[in-house]
Amino acid sequence: MPDTSQPPHREPERRPPLRHALRSASVPALAAVAVGGAIGALARYGLTVAFPASPGTFPLATFTANTLGGLLIGVLMITVTEVAPGLGRIRPFVGVGILGGFTTFSTYILDIGRAANAGATALAVVYAFATMAAALLAAALGMFATRRLLVRRRA
Repeated sequence: MPDTSQPPHREPERRPPLRHALRSASVPALAAVAVGGAIGALARYGLTVAFPASPGTFPLATFTANTLGGLLIGVLMITVTEVAPGLGRIRPFVGVGILGGFTTFSTYILDIGRAANAGATALAVVYAFATMAAALLAAALGMFATRRLLVRRRA
């Protein structure tokens, strides 16, 4: 009798190379991502100018960008999937472009390293966990609030 307790073995799905994915993307979508990314990156740069942080101090600009970006990503995702699915085409511009350019994992990692190198190890650890927790919590809050305000209003 065959063993039916194990699911049948399936080969992992192979993804096409990135160049194929980029070639299949429409030029307007790629342009939307590029323009949105420039807008988001400039907004984040504005935060770093407004709230500069020296090594060993709390990097408020990056923390704010990642937390606010998380909130807005939560709002956007519920809006384009549940509230107004017809607006899904704004996702490349706003979600990938603007919010992808606004939030930053690379600067977050550099800020942790700068704090640690400046001898502020406790700050580096607190910042690492606080930023991740705040961004995820903000995304969940954005999703919850958007559902509560917009989805229920439509019902």
